[in-house]
Amino acid sequence: MLQQILQDAYIDPELLAELSDVQKHILFYKIREEQLRRWREHEAQETLAQVEGQQPPKTKQVSDKHIQWLLGADGEVWVWIMGEAPGDKPYEEISEELITERARLQAQKEAEELWRQKEAEITKKFWDALTNEKARILAEKWKVEMEDRKAAKILEEQIHEEFKRKEEEERKKQEEQIRFQEELRAKELYRTLKQAQMQRHASEKEQHEWEEQLRRSKAMDEERSHCAQHARDEYQRHSLHAIQKGTVAGLSSMFQELGQSHKEETRPYHYHPDPGPLLPLKIPVRAWERPLRPVSRAVIVRWFQEEQLPRRAGFERNATSIAPWFHGIISREDSEDLLESMTEGAFLVRVSDKIWGYTLSYRLQKGFKHFLVDASGDFYSFLGLDPNRHATLTDLIDFHKEEVITVSGGELLQEPCGQRDSPPDYHLLFE
Repeated sequence: MLQQILQDAYIDPELLAELSDVQKHILFYKIREEQLRRWREHEAQETLAQVEGQQPPKTKQVSDKHIQWLLGADGEVWVWIMGEAPGDKPYEEISEELITERARLQAQKEAEELWRQKEAEITKKFWDALTNEKARILAEKWKVEMEDRKAAKILEEQIHEEFKRKEEEERKKQEEQIRFQEELRAKELYRTLKQAQMQRHASEKEQHEWEEQLRRSKAMDEERSHCAQHARDEYQRHSLHAIQKGTVAGLSSMFQELGQSHKEETRPYHYHPDPGPLLPLKIPVRAWERPLRPVSRAVIVRWFQEEQLPRRAGFERNATSIAPWFHGIISREDSEDLLESMTEGAFLVRVSDKIWGYTLSYRLQKGFKHFLVDASGDFYSFLGLDPNRHATLTDLIDFHKEEVITVSGGELLQEPCGQRDSPPDYHLLFE
């Protein structure tokens, strides 16, 4: 399935919706890697054609741009990592100080501008009031009417002091309001700058995780190639050894015994059909031609009976009973309903209707994850995510009980989610 996607450089939107974000990133990387490989192959063909004289050589423009690195005392490129040199403050502390200072200066600048406006308003307000009062006193001829001009002067001074006192009170009141607004503005600017910094750090962290995942994927690809070659050599050696000992002839009788003993197993939430319909457990002599992807439920059932039952998909290791985590062709919503009441780490495996394989549904602390398991070849592996190939579906499940599925998510398979209905949802697969 993965090879078909890389060959067409296209993935069906319904299939893409089943992938997690990490699977989408890795699949995009592999498609891009395949595009680069094709481009290099095309360039090599053009170069070969030019050498053989079939095409005129292309002229390349020479650029005069260059980079000159600053060298240290040891002759190597000089690098300074902020926060790691002696006497350097940690990056978080420096960043916190810069953000706080920027917020304080901005708020102070705005407060000074507001204070200049308020100062002009207060001065004009009380100057106009004092001028009007003096005019009223002169108009009413208070000084003329008063016998004692000294008393008139005292009265004028008292009025002047009263206005001055009110002016000072108004000034203090406005200062307190501006100071309060300055503090609010500083906090607001601090939150804005802090949020921008956190978003920038989150973006840098995601980029780092993505680069780390790409590096691990490349290393795992190389390891997978080596393991596949080793597995083929071991398979050929064991096959020859089994033929020499005459044990290959016993495979057919072993599957017959498996079908007869399958009826005898009775376990809660596990379905054990009659041994009669288990005849498809025998290895088919003639393989059927399946379509590129599942087209109906009947085709999926046939694929499971003719290709997966002989490989003991869904069975417990070295037993004739069906594994407690195995489910039939159920939807994403049904699997989430089954896992809803369980704790983090609970999981189930359901037959997929999107690819020739399965979907592993995993319970998070808040929410769910769904991983596609490709079974279109002679092995089982997570589609576009896990480079490890497993001989059986049970091997894949047991492997990820000890090893996480993704480094970023840390998913470990802990508690299997069994059946809740009778008959179980996989009974059609064994009829």
